[in-house]
Amino acid sequence: MMCHIIFLHMIPIKRVIMLQYEGYLIDLDGTMYRGNESIEGAKEFITYLQKQSIPHLFITNNSTSTRHSVVNKLARFGIHTTKEQILTSAIAAANYIQANHQGKRIYMIGEEGLQDALAQSGLTITAEDSDYVVVGLDRELTYEKLAKACLLIRNGAKFISTNKDRAIPTDKGLIPGNGSITTLVEVSSGVKPIYIGKPEHIMMQQALQYLKLPKEKVLMVGDNYETDILFGIHANVDTLMVLTGFSSKEDLLHVGLQPTYVEENLMNWLLK
Repeated sequence: MMCHIIFLHMIPIKRVIMLQYEGYLIDLDGTMYRGNESIEGAKEFITYLQKQSIPHLFITNNSTSTRHSVVNKLARFGIHTTKEQILTSAIAAANYIQANHQGKRIYMIGEEGLQDALAQSGLTITAEDSDYVVVGLDRELTYEKLAKACLLIRNGAKFISTNKDRAIPTDKGLIPGNGSITTLVEVSSGVKPIYIGKPEHIMMQQALQYLKLPKEKVLMVGDNYETDILFGIHANVDTLMVLTGFSSKEDLLHVGLQPTYVEENLMNWLLK
């Protein structure tokens, strides 16, 4: 017992904290990269997890990208992973529908990432007699698509949205996110959707099932307070907010529920 205590005193405090966690849930944009730019410490952080054989899962609300494209993008920043370690809101939505077994005909608003996730799950994408309407970000959105979605929902189709992000950051500033599209369909149809992505519990349940760890042993890492950090807080999972993307330290002055840890970047998390 005495040897154990002496050993802990020899380890930096931050290293002791890191050893508390046996698995990590990790956001992508703003945490691993910023658009097409690398982020300090991201590659080194993942390399550390891999060398220590610590389970980790990349989680994103981005429903437009396939797992294959996410793996390729991470590789461009020197971060090497597998598609099994990627959970997008599109994949989580397909998993949710499959688990409910209440119909497999889907009308979707979205892009390649959502279409691929639904198809890979054996779901049938159709515009007629749909069991579900699934809404994801669609940068080629038309009035006709919106009208069709509303009509199907009014006729009894279950309404699912991949995520409620109201705006998404670009190099030109914030532009409408999937939450904005979803709200339009909700107002017109009069039906509230089931949200899948962060900060909702549905995606967290799937993530914890992948890690096969109790929530007390898991740390959620992200840059966006409204999605990543609340994702962890709502599930009683500890959180690390990095100031490399969406949310700033000043943003935390206006919220009651605080992250467990805050760091400038992941390099600081590794070295302190």
